[in-house]
Amino acid sequence: MATARSFWKGHLRLALVTIPIRLVSATASEDKIALHQIDRKTKQRIRYQKVAGEGGKVVAQSDIVQGYELDDGNYVLFEPDELDKLKLTTRHTVELTEFVEACSIDPLYFDNPYYVLPDGDVAEEGYRIIRDALRATKKYGVGQLTIRGRENLIAMKPCGDGLMLETLRYAGEVRDADDVFAGIGTSKLKPELIEMAKQLIEERAQKFDPGEFKNHYAEALRALVKEKVAGGLSTEVAGGGDEPSGGKVIDFLEALRRSTGKSKEKPTAGSAKARTKTAASRQKHEPVKRAPPKAQKRKTRARG
Repeated sequence: MATARSFWKGHLRLALVTIPIRLVSATASEDKIALHQIDRKTKQRIRYQKVAGEGGKVVAQSDIVQGYELDDGNYVLFEPDELDKLKLTTRHTVELTEFVEACSIDPLYFDNPYYVLPDGDVAEEGYRIIRDALRATKKYGVGQLTIRGRENLIAMKPCGDGLMLETLRYAGEVRDADDVFAGIGTSKLKPELIEMAKQLIEERAQKFDPGEFKNHYAEALRALVKEKVAGGLSTEVAGGGDEPSGGKVIDFLEALRRSTGKSKEKPTAGSAKARTKTAASRQKHEPVKRAPPKAQKRKTRARG
């Protein structure tokens, strides 16, 4: 089993069964590039000072307390020991108190993922039993976990050959979608538009593979760092040529037709073939203009 740094160690409890486990972060930060603010002249990193008021007076760390802002702009202050009393005692136990259908948790509630590993050879059998049972029933185990004195709502599910624990947002941390989308119109849409959109989706449907997508900005930034170190010139961000030029608005119906291949090919005005076709069409449909009859010349007699 691969060695990974543990984020948390404790026990997984299911009724009377207790299994030693450890949590490992499921996300990696290697792909993220941290940039710092630097003084151009001194080449030193910019540091921040904690100041109070508009005067910019530097405040000592011992004089800083937490505060809750009221509607009138005043603050309710809390001493450190007052907040410490509210922190829960770390029990180092994840207790699965209920089980729900896998599709019953809205993805909006998922927060941070962690891999769950058995802590020791003795724990592996019970670990695998819980994993296979969750997979067979298509259920998520739901419970709570105390981390750094705060209680987190969690869901546990099978993940490959192991288990994954994800912290969940509480109901009060999620905004009601009905309130947010209340202003969107409800008038009937054209069935033709919906059918073409459905066709476009079906034509491009495939299994999601995150490896197919590249972080072009991160790659370009790494290349720029290497070039700077080597003393070269800067480079352009990869993929910059794919930006739309803008200036032309296309009808939504026509855009769908083009995407689904239903748009009729229109000849370009600059091609000789288009000009010939246009001229022939005009000759076919426009009436022929005849020249007006010539005026009869009057015979005049010369005056003697």
